[in-house]
Amino acid sequence: MDYFGIASILIVISALFGYINVRFLKLPITIGLMLITIVFTLVAVVIGQFDDTILQTERDFISNINFETLLLDVMLSFLLFAGALHTNFDQLKVQRWPILAFATVGVLGSTLLVGVIMYPLLTTMGFNVTFIHCLLFGALISPTDPIAVLGILKKVGAPKKLETKIVGESLFNDGVGVVIFLTIYAIAKKPNAAIEISEIATLFIQEVGGGILLGGLLGWITYRLMKSIDNYEVEVIITLAAVMGGTLLAHQLHLSAPLAMVTAGLIVGNDTIRETSMSEVTEAYVDKFWELIDVLLNTILFVMIGMEILVLTLEVNYVYAGLLAIPILLMCRYVSLFVPVKIFAKRLDFVPKTTLIMTWGGLRGGISIALALSLTADMNKDLFLVMTYIVVIVSILGQGLTVGPVIKSITKRYSN
Repeated sequence: MDYFGIASILIVISALFGYINVRFLKLPITIGLMLITIVFTLVAVVIGQFDDTILQTERDFISNINFETLLLDVMLSFLLFAGALHTNFDQLKVQRWPILAFATVGVLGSTLLVGVIMYPLLTTMGFNVTFIHCLLFGALISPTDPIAVLGILKKVGAPKKLETKIVGESLFNDGVGVVIFLTIYAIAKKPNAAIEISEIATLFIQEVGGGILLGGLLGWITYRLMKSIDNYEVEVIITLAAVMGGTLLAHQLHLSAPLAMVTAGLIVGNDTIRETSMSEVTEAYVDKFWELIDVLLNTILFVMIGMEILVLTLEVNYVYAGLLAIPILLMCRYVSLFVPVKIFAKRLDFVPKTTLIMTWGGLRGGISIALALSLTADMNKDLFLVMTYIVVIVSILGQGLTVGPVIKSITKRYSN
């Protein structure tokens, strides 16, 4: 099937399931679409025991989609730019140091903790895994997914200071997490090769630092171009060109495209920049355009996540391992956030129980699944993919549905 056919079917399914969610379930779009898609897929599996026509058609369709490439190389840049464009820059600036700590030290700490704990647990369960492959699992599952987080936090009415921390961390830590994953992946592919610490540091600095610098340059160029004209059609196209051209350039230069798009989006979306570069008409059109892109790609993404269940090797022991991983991952996230929160809580006004709320609000999503799909067979791909999928499903459906009540309960308790 060609790209147009795949895109058409995905949009038709997304529109249908989106209508069902809005008309009947009334859940946040990320949760509702994934839930409906999973139910639809499970129904197809059940029907497939008697007549496999629908099931085989769905399997053939999924096999034509390279989820990893589509999300990491295409969709992610659009989604991150759209999310950053509507993030409160002033609040982000105030919270920049804790957000930086969460997105770097937090992700590194969680990666290491997950690897250290999961390795003996999985070997005890009889799995033939290595420590470096457990670290890979830690790297792909530790970053929180900004796509899932942004979609849900819009609905829960979280305090702005808290929302900025969670959203800011999620926007940056996926880019850092991808770099950490790729670094460990390179080591895992050549276990007997000598890899210098300096090489790892250089790769990390090039990807992260270079991505942020490229994003800053793209944001500045976009700002200057938009400031010099007053034509909303062309200015919307300029923002689109910044994302598409910037992503292509980042890939060519081996820089982090996600971090570049987050940085560019924050600059273009900054209130001061908006006032000097966009008319009211342009601002309205730019915002509406990127809101539509955000909603459209979100619907497609979470429909695909729901359908990816068909590519899993659902062995019982894999499922047990995934279920055991859930409390371990929550504990590792809590521990990795505890020290940064304690350090910065003395200087900044943190919402009570910030560590607990950020732990429960740190949702995993499509990025983790995409990274798990990139593993090779000798890296225990089938095992880690099932574990990742279970964690993501429980995270989106379980934590996603309860994070609002948790935030409201805690903030209400401490405000009285």
